[in-house]
Amino acid sequence: MYRASDRVENDEWVERLEAAADELDLDEETRSTAVDLFLTHVPEAERSKPATAAASLYAAALIGGEERSQSAVAEAMDVTRLSVQGGWKPILESAGFRPPTW
Repeated sequence: MYRASDRVENDEWVERLEAAADELDLDEETRSTAVDLFLTHVPEAERSKPATAAASLYAAALIGGEERSQSAVAEAMDVTRLSVQGGWKPILESAGFRPPTW
């Protein structure tokens, strides 16, 4: 879980997540899940935040049944596809879900 101050401290990343969710045409519940996942897993290092935000968005889309490709999420978040690929499974598992095996 995260603190309210985490949201304030990471407002820039929350805004970027919401802009990417707009670009991907994701619904409000999926957007909210993405923000919650990101704030729960926000890394200390600033350089790690883009990958964590993108992985959180991808995981939220899976949870919400609004699957988007890793490439589409990466493009919307301006990161590499490998950034998404390397981070979404641990985020999904920590949220209590079993990642698909495809």
